Amino acid sequence: MGGIIIVTGPPGAGKTTVSRRLVMRLDAPRPMHMYTDDLYRYVARGLVAPWLPEAQEQNSVLMMALASSAAICAAGGFDVVVDGVVGPWFHATWRSAAVERRVPLHYVVLMPDEATTVARATARTHPGAMTDADVSQRMWRNFKAARPDPAHVMDTTALDPAQTTGAVMAGIEAGRFRLA
Repeated sequence: MGGIIIVTGPPGAGKTTVSRRLVMRLDAPRPMHMYTDDLYRYVARGLVAPWLPEAQEQNSVLMMALASSAAICAAGGFDVVVDGVVGPWFHATWRSAAVERRVPLHYVVLMPDEATTVARATARTHPGAMTDADVSQRMWRNFKAARPDPAHVMDTTALDPAQTTGAVMAGIEAGRFRLA
């Protein structure tokens, strides 16, 4: 395939769990899991919390770096699963990178209901997990307000990780999540 699959949604939506499973299920010689939070951790000082309005310029720069890197890897034959908060407000950046490198781009928004999202976020225990209920709720509302194309949104409220991964795989194979 050699494409990019963005798995996004608010904190607590299940992006990392589903992305890890998706990478293992891809029928590809070189699947890659690109965890976007890693790039933010590279910033030694001066990082603005990415969910704050004043982080817009910083986030745009880092998103360009992520999109370019993912597209380069995909053009080189990797199947890249991008795991992070990539709202519809970043579509142009990702489309541009995918078109420039001539690689397929898929976009999947995991959107359990608000209460489930917040409960999942606050229950996380792995080191570095964002567990702040207010941030999770704010990001959930930001995704809702951005009105992502319904064809790209999956309500995962009642789905477990295996069911969600299966539905994502089926959607990718059917072309449901194709963005560019």
